[in-house]
Amino acid sequence: ELFEVNTVNFQQIVKAAAQLVDNGKAGMLSRLAEIVEFSKSMNFQNIGIAYCWGMENDARLVSQYLRELGLKPHPVSCTTGGFKQSDINANSTNKAVACNPLAQAEQLNQEAVDFTLTMGLCLGHDIIFQKQIKSYTSTLVVKDRVHGNNPIKALRN
Repeated sequence: ELFEVNTVNFQQIVKAAAQLVDNGKAGMLSRLAEIVEFSKSMNFQNIGIAYCWGMENDARLVSQYLRELGLKPHPVSCTTGGFKQSDINANSTNKAVACNPLAQAEQLNQEAVDFTLTMGLCLGHDIIFQKQIKSYTSTLVVKDRVHGNNPIKALRN
């Protein structure tokens, strides 16, 4: 077998992903539409959304979109369980709350989400989050403040 570890889950994922391409849908669906189709083919209902607080409005729109299509979104901001910046870094004069990707993952783990989307998590925070989350995870938005959340744009200019 190509996928020997956790074969049933891997085979289901490969099949669900292939259906997005094999049924003539390649290049026809947006990433969000693919996520909905994939989630439904995997019988995922509870969809976690781990987002950067700076993408609060976007996370709200994604939640609404998923809800309208019959899924149950569970959005969680990176500031969940956060500390003041000055508690993390004594030299900081920033009064904002620091991100806490561990608390973000823990909240989604407690909510027993089936599948999690990440939206704009900072580099490093995304690594910690992905290490701690127990659900399958995919990235919807990669943070790139310079290139409008499109990192590959740096190579195409």
